[in-house]
Amino acid sequence: MSNSSSITEFLLLAFADTRELQFLHFALFLGIYLAALLGNGLILTAVACDHCLHTPMYFFLLNLAILDLGCISTTLPKAMANSLWDTRAISYAGCVAQVFLFPFLISAEYSLLTIMSYDRYVAICKPLHYRSLLGSRACAQMAAAAWGSGFLTGVLHITNTFSLPLCRGNAVDQFFCEIPQILKLSCSHSYFREVWLLLVGFCLASGCFFFIILSYVQIFRAVLRMPSEKGRHKAFSMCLPHLFVVSLFLSTAMFAYLKPPSISSPSLNVLVAVLYSVIPPTLNPLIYSMRNQELKVAVRRAISQLFLKNDSFPFFSRNDFPSILLQA
Repeated sequence: MSNSSSITEFLLLAFADTRELQFLHFALFLGIYLAALLGNGLILTAVACDHCLHTPMYFFLLNLAILDLGCISTTLPKAMANSLWDTRAISYAGCVAQVFLFPFLISAEYSLLTIMSYDRYVAICKPLHYRSLLGSRACAQMAAAAWGSGFLTGVLHITNTFSLPLCRGNAVDQFFCEIPQILKLSCSHSYFREVWLLLVGFCLASGCFFFIILSYVQIFRAVLRMPSEKGRHKAFSMCLPHLFVVSLFLSTAMFAYLKPPSISSPSLNVLVAVLYSVIPPTLNPLIYSMRNQELKVAVRRAISQLFLKNDSFPFFSRNDFPSILLQA
């Protein structure tokens, strides 16, 4: 038996036992990670460099891309390194960092998605007051509130989790340091403090969820009253990507934490954790760019400017790039 003061590292759950499967998992997650980096990086570049996208909607989308990059970078690189080097170890400091960063980024992202639903509500239901309600100062304050709430959540979780004595070993039944799995290592009844904190977080998350639902009820009522079919199509194109992202975020998280204990198993827990920690940050850029023509044009323009900075290309001349990119 050991306590938390004597633990210098934790042992994460391995994806596979054979080297062939470990290399396969490494290659799979490397592809997913690179796709997430590319998609979110292109959104960051396009929004930051294109003045046409300097609006509240794209400002919040830029913050969402940063949070997605942070979220997937908190868990996946370490899991890939463990698969590549055939190890399960993560240092105590690394585990502490994951316990802090993951709730911080997830909570901030959920708060930001709630703010983005308010942005859609104002844009469609109160378009004449859009500039006054969502000015640059108001947007900065709302984004700061989302990041601040996430930071506070991370601090509270890390303080409560690692103040408990850990005397049931150091093996974590997950591919990253997940709070419920860390709590299983505690031998103290004071873990109810963390359960209470999780319940408070659940209540706040439920409040954000009902705010999102209320916003979209008002949005759909306003859209259905629009006389113009073109106006309805534009409104739906603006709202559906955000609604898909919210649905993906909530469905994976709810299945992870609300599934019945009777169907719980280490392999299923790992699969569910991959669904809510890896898949949303990877798919969010694709979802937002699928029906957004402005974002597509800005991304193509950013790519063309990136390539045109180089004067020497072995196969194409400088004049070929705009036409090639527009046909992509």
